[in-house]
Amino acid sequence: MTAPAVPAPTPASTGEMSRIRQWKTRRNAELGLLAFAMVLVAVFSATVEANQYDKINANFWVPAALIGGLFLGLHIVVRFTAPYADPVLLPAVALINGIGVAFLRRLDIARAIARDLPEPGFFAETSGRQLAWTLMSLVLAAVLLTVVRDHKIISRYAYTLGLIGIVLMMIPAVLPGKYSEVNGAKIWIKFGSAFSIQPGEFAKIALVSFFAYYLVRKREVLSLASRRVLGIDFPRGRDLGPVLTVWLFSVLVLVFEKDLGTALLYFGLFVVTLYVATERSSWLIIGLLLFFGGVYVAYLLGSVVGGPFANFYDRAAVWLDPFAQSNYERESGSSYQLVQGLFGLGTGGLFGTGPGAGSPSKVPEVRNDFIFAGLGEEIGLFGLIALLVLYLLIVERGLHAALAVRDSFGKLVAGGLAFTLGLQVFVILGGITGLIPLTGQTTPFLSAGGSSLMANWMLVAMLLRISDAARRPQNAVPERAGGAPKKAPTQLHGAMTEVIKP
Repeated sequence: MTAPAVPAPTPASTGEMSRIRQWKTRRNAELGLLAFAMVLVAVFSATVEANQYDKINANFWVPAALIGGLFLGLHIVVRFTAPYADPVLLPAVALINGIGVAFLRRLDIARAIARDLPEPGFFAETSGRQLAWTLMSLVLAAVLLTVVRDHKIISRYAYTLGLIGIVLMMIPAVLPGKYSEVNGAKIWIKFGSAFSIQPGEFAKIALVSFFAYYLVRKREVLSLASRRVLGIDFPRGRDLGPVLTVWLFSVLVLVFEKDLGTALLYFGLFVVTLYVATERSSWLIIGLLLFFGGVYVAYLLGSVVGGPFANFYDRAAVWLDPFAQSNYERESGSSYQLVQGLFGLGTGGLFGTGPGAGSPSKVPEVRNDFIFAGLGEEIGLFGLIALLVLYLLIVERGLHAALAVRDSFGKLVAGGLAFTLGLQVFVILGGITGLIPLTGQTTPFLSAGGSSLMANWMLVAMLLRISDAARRPQNAVPERAGGAPKKAPTQLHGAMTEVIKP
């Protein structure tokens, strides 16, 4: 018996498909937010000049315009290569990056005034170099967005990226101290006295990709439970191999590179990615016990003079009592930097002294590790909270992309990258405020330097790519780079169907 032929319903008419192509790309909203961010940077620059020179020069807007032009270029690339990307990510990062460049220019102005020199140019000294690094970082992010049109392609090179990440991590450890050590931490590669890079910044992106690919393949095995304790399912003993391997690797980083922040960053990254993949809170408990147990043992062994953990022991002693007379002795004292940073934060109070009205130069390394303390003196607690909200917003949008993207690999990569950025901010801010011992990490997008800036802009580019895949409608017609829609694939929506019954 044959039923009468019934036309299959067409799920999307031509008008509906046209509407889907224009579905909330939010690129104009991104452009508006980007313009507002640059206005805030220009206001910051104007306030600096008013407090430093008692007047506002006619060209106060030039730094904001220069860096705004760079961000506009990346916005155009995003508009054509990732039209459905999250519209908040780029403006939020651009505002932090712009404030960083403006604050570094504030330090250049203060140095010129102290030396009775004319106002520094826009391409001179620290701020000019940071502007150049920003240009290189945005070019690198644009290239990544243009080349990597589908984040899943990265999974094909997961093991290669894992090997590259390990090599980048270990290069500073095997180099002599004169080529890799700065302030007691061996995390650099120095080329003479004028140029150095931090390879571990790029290693984190490679290792996130490898961890994500590995955990997608091993998720079912690592999710198995052996026994239940206090309502928590713990894994089998033979499944602890991966987390123990990464823990041992982190301990080796602490021993040979003498940097707690890097060890915490990579071990925490793996454990959190493992938790996201398996949804087992027991992995977080095991990771915390392993890490804090290892740190405590390292502190006990560090009391041995000249031992492998001596540098960590010294930093822990400064953290426990930074105001001790033995620790605080002018600039030769090991806690001088931390104490000056705390004084700067205390001087700023709730509202700060105002951009350009403080004395951030009294804090050692204010351009790098302690830029948050220098900013805190001038923008106060409320200003620092605003910056932290921006970081929190970036992390939240990254996690939102991880939840929304449809493939497991993309979920783990986006979640891992977002957590990496959040953990890095926690590590550096915790060290400045005395919450944890000082580390060698830099403040993302704020601190002077090229390695961190380039690596973190690559991280943002990956989040933009994954968020584009997450927000793009499944039945939307993809667009070419020039904006013209591709030819829609041939479909059978209008075909006549018959149901045959015996």
